[in-house]
Amino acid sequence: MSPTSPTSPASPTQRTTRTGTSGGGFAGAVGAEWTKLWSVRAPYACLLAGVLLTGVFTFYYGSIARINDRPVQPLGNAPISSIALGQFVIVVLAMSTVTAEYATGSVRTSLQWVPVRHRMQLAKAVVAAAVSFTAGVLFAVLGMAVAWTPFRGHAVFDPAEALSQVLAMGLYCALTAVLTVGLSFALRTAAGTLSAAFVLISVLPSMCTALGGPFLLTVYDYLPQSAGGHFMRAGGDAPYPTAAGFLIVLAWTAAAHLAGRAVLRRRDG
Repeated sequence: MSPTSPTSPASPTQRTTRTGTSGGGFAGAVGAEWTKLWSVRAPYACLLAGVLLTGVFTFYYGSIARINDRPVQPLGNAPISSIALGQFVIVVLAMSTVTAEYATGSVRTSLQWVPVRHRMQLAKAVVAAAVSFTAGVLFAVLGMAVAWTPFRGHAVFDPAEALSQVLAMGLYCALTAVLTVGLSFALRTAAGTLSAAFVLISVLPSMCTALGGPFLLTVYDYLPQSAGGHFMRAGGDAPYPTAAGFLIVLAWTAAAHLAGRAVLRRRDG
């Protein structure tokens, strides 16, 4: 029987070509990362920790606002304030998608499955961003619901403003996740990545405000957490428009992503 006979069995290559499914491409890489993420306990533990932290912090925030008789404020300010701690849940979740593979050596398998280096990094970033955006939205809604009772009249709920803050919080969490993935590829270890993220997101803003001075306070406004707070709170005393705050966080995220890409290509190219 001729190999080209209609009744002859097709080779795997021929079958793949006929169905048009040769290679997984970027969608396949994303699907693989999604499956790997939910096959371990880390994301479940991170999300649970985020829920508990948000609930406790926002209840405390609303209670303090009432006890200290602070001016009426948007209800969304409670979960946005909680993200100062909650964002590290996002950092750990995003970091684990990269550093865990370098720690176990399974990154070699990932690089064999997805030989295009930047495609693998981008797939991890997309999955981490999608999960983190959803988590940020969940934390925002939960925080508003929990804080409403202890606020007792010291907060106002405007549906349009609340929706804007919920989406902004989700977006900030997504950008934080992508930034962390970039740092993880650049540094490759959990300790190094967590330390760098902690310094950039938390230590530097605290140092700038503690030391004070016009220069350091200007630096403070352009750090990721500070700019994120400005665009999540939609104005306030921000020294620039809300959109500028988003673009500043986006610039930090892009810088971290490109740094991770450069290291990945140089060391695993």
